[in-house]
Amino acid sequence: MIEIKQNITSAKVQNNEAQLKEIKTEEKSKAVNLTESTKRPEMLIGSTYKIKPPVSDHALYITINDILLNQGSDEEIRRPFEIFVNSKNMEFYSWIVALTRVISAVFRKGGDCTFLVEELKAVFDPKGGYYQRGTGIFMPSVVADIGHVIETHLKTLDMLPKSEIDTHQQAYIQQKREAMKAEQQNESSVFPAAASKCNKCHQKSVVLLDGCATCLNCGDSKCG
Repeated sequence: MIEIKQNITSAKVQNNEAQLKEIKTEEKSKAVNLTESTKRPEMLIGSTYKIKPPVSDHALYITINDILLNQGSDEEIRRPFEIFVNSKNMEFYSWIVALTRVISAVFRKGGDCTFLVEELKAVFDPKGGYYQRGTGIFMPSVVADIGHVIETHLKTLDMLPKSEIDTHQQAYIQQKREAMKAEQQNESSVFPAAASKCNKCHQKSVVLLDGCATCLNCGDSKCG
């Protein structure tokens, strides 16, 4: 036992920064990452987005469920785990089921899944695209619209940078919105209210002429 014979006049606290860094490094090494072996919890947090493509009579509801990893720790993160798309339109059913299963598999694999956004947004419909209602953003296909939804969701999780729209883009979008409104008003005034949608030009301009369904916009007729 060491006997202290002098009075203690000062004390020095040892710097524990190195120890704290070591503890944080150890915590990071123990952090749980999303992999294929990660089991699905009983409950997941989800967000549902609605899109209404003009090529469809019904809206599509896109639900993305997220998994919370390392809950309560400094390494807590929220990552997408699965995606579902629901709609009354059965025309899209088969390829939507296939698409959502592939996307969900990519989510559950872990790692970087942001590449999905550009891949989906680059899909073009041979029938032509459309301008998204409310935003005026051009969508080359319904698949691209789904990709845009995934992009929006990943931005909320800070997995993608949040883009800011400059004044020129805002002016362009506003111009497209006004053009769309004018086009919709023109369509409602030109074609009868009882007209149905044409499968060729996607306008509500199909009426019965001499007992034959005929499009007043593009001239497409079931009778040839």
